[in-house]
Formats: sequence, C-alpha cells, structure tokens
Amino acid sequence: MNLANRVAVVTGAGGGIGRATALALARRGCHLALADIDAAAVAAVAEEARRLGVRASHHHLDVADRGAVRAFPAQVDAAHGRVDLLVNNAGVALGGTFEQVHEDDFDWLMEINFHAVVRMTRAFLPRLRASDEARVVNVSSIYGIISPPGQSAYAASKFAVRGFSNALRHELEGSTVGVSVVHPGGVATAIAKNARVPKDAPQEDIARGRAIAQRLLRMAPHEAGETIVRGIEGRRARILVGSDAKIVSVLERLSPVHYWTLLKRATGR
Repeated sequence: MNLANRVAVVTGAGGGIGRATALALARRGCHLALADIDAAAVAAVAEEARRLGVRASHHHLDVADRGAVRAFPAQVDAAHGRVDLLVNNAGVALGGTFEQVHEDDFDWLMEINFHAVVRMTRAFLPRLRASDEARVVNVSSIYGIISPPGQSAYAASKFAVRGFSNALRHELEGSTVGVSVVHPGGVATAIAKNARVPKDAPQEDIARGRAIAQRLLRMAPHEAGETIVRGIEGRRARILVGSDAKIVSVLERLSPVHYWTLLKRATGR
C-alpha cells in the first residue's frame, strides 16, 4: 500500500504507539487527522508531523463519548476531505484479578478498548469504502493472543478486538477496504504506569505488578510504529510487534491450553 498523499485517522495519537505510528506515517507522506483525549499532547504531535511536510489536523476526542465519535468524521471531512486509513489505537489498562476488579472499572475499560473501536469503525467505514484502497488497523495486544492471570479485563477487551477485526476482514473481502489487527508485545509506553488498579488491592501487590510490567516493556515506541506501518504497507492481516509477541504467538498455537504452565517453567515464575 502506497501511503503517500493518503489520509490517516489515528486515535490515541498523543503519545506512545499512537504518536510513533502517526510519525512513521508522516515520514511516508501520509496526511494525518490525529485524535486524543489529551488536547495539548496531540497538538504537539501534529506539529511534529507538519515539520515532516504533511498536513496534520489535531482533534480533542474522548473515544468513549458516543456523540463525539459520531461527529468526528465530519470534522475530518472538513480538514482533509477524505479518509484512507483508520488506526484504532486508543486504549487503557486495568490490573487485578476478576474478583478484585469492580464492575464499573471493567465496563470503563471495555468501553474504551473495544466498544470505541467498533464505533470508530462504524463511523468511518462509509468514507473508507469511498477510497480506491483503504484499511482499518485495530491495535490489540500480546494479551489478545494469551491471557495472563491478573489481566482478565484487559485480555477480554483485546481478544474482542482481535475477533471483531478478523470477522470484519472476512466480511469486507473483495472490497477496497482491508483490515489489519496489531499485536504489540512489550513496548516502552506509559500504559503500565497509568493503569487503573483495584482500590482495595494491597499496595505491595500493585507496586510489584507495575515493576514487572515495566521490565517487560522494552521495545522503543518508534520501532513499534515503524513495524506497524511496514505491516500496513504490506497489507498484512496480522501484525506482530516485537520478538516477544512472535514467540508467544507460536507457543500459543503449539499449546493453546497449557502455554501458561510452559511460560512459568521457562521464566522460573
């Protein structure tokens, strides 16, 4: 897929993987409509993109706001006149076992990580169908491949993104719209630091969980962004980001039931 002079919508573009993906697209001459709940952060990323020679608009958007999502395509139309690529990247994290996580927190995470992906896709699909070549890119996770304990809510949301993306790809087969699902491994973003945790969870457990997560987040965001955009260029249906995601993907296929036992033995944990 030639990305020069295309227009991409990227959510969660104010930092981390979203920012890195947006700038990797800009380096290829792709114009950008960047959205984030942090208005100042996304404005700064748009300015970085403009310095790379592309047109970039920035939009304050809460992807959990249904009305705001419905109104967003018209804003992109006004700024760019078309859309060829939708990158549903915005997401949040929530630690804790199923019994620890409050129902409201579980629903909060699903609203952002899954329902927003569906709504954004519904909102922009008519514009994407009008393009001669378009793509929906939904960011799942390594936890959309495996399901660790303490991640029941997050894994549920990322498996839902994976299932939705795969079914949508089959439904759009033969059209001008392709679908990619992205499974990042440990990318060094602030997602673990910013994760919600159960209010009554022991502080030592929270600190230990954050420390473990930070050790696993090793890949630089710009590497992740480049990997994702190369996958888009290659029209890949599944984009694995990082060696950890690739290894885990193979292990899960070989042992879909007992992979967690094998991982514990391999790591000594």
